[in-house]
Amino acid sequence: MSIENQKDLEGLKRAGKIVRMIIRAMEKALRPGISTAELDEVGGRVMRAQGARSAPKMVYGFPGDVLISVNDEVVHGIPGARVIQPGDLVKLDVTVEKDGYMADAAVTVAVPPVVERAQRLADCARAAFARAMEVARVGNRVNDIGRAVEDEVRRRGFRVLRDLNGHGIGRTIHEEPSVPNYYDARMNQPLTEGLVITVEPIIGETTGQWVESGDGWTVRTADGGLAAHYEQTLVITRGKPILLTAA
Repeated sequence: MSIENQKDLEGLKRAGKIVRMIIRAMEKALRPGISTAELDEVGGRVMRAQGARSAPKMVYGFPGDVLISVNDEVVHGIPGARVIQPGDLVKLDVTVEKDGYMADAAVTVAVPPVVERAQRLADCARAAFARAMEVARVGNRVNDIGRAVEDEVRRRGFRVLRDLNGHGIGRTIHEEPSVPNYYDARMNQPLTEGLVITVEPIIGETTGQWVESGDGWTVRTADGGLAAHYEQTLVITRGKPILLTAA
């Protein structure tokens, strides 16, 4: 969507604030020995207390409130009996709907004792997002974001997982435009003032390829290597973007 008035901006900010609260609560609860179902319940309690709903559950029928992916699981992991182990690399991906507006964010957390290569991968996803923020503004194009992300990921020796993209958001989860994490000459739509999108580097330790799991949801790296994901919802402006889901 594109923001048309102050009501839109305030509604998106409220949704973004709830996403932040949920992620913080889950990060605080994340430890060896907790199951992904228990983590999901932590996030769900905060969501319900704030009068928000899980957008993936609402729109797609996802079997959980939060997408939780571990190690080689890239995105869309289903909460369940899996128990978090020391050294795991955990992706927490939260999208909420509040009063007709949606916001989406994801973080990757290395569980102590931290494995150095896992932390470097998580740091790379954040750094690639930061590079993208330098070009996410009016006057540039969607594929400028992808170029910035992939340049940073390659510089650090990792790989962009192809075709797992950012997207427009606001009234529903996935809106136009698609925002690839690599340069695609076809994605030359201009970034216009008020456009609401997610930017979300999704990267692999050793491969840019992925496979779907038999559960119909979970995406894994094709070679079993680690994956990391960092995402925020933002509004395009003539200067720095407005980060709706960041503190």
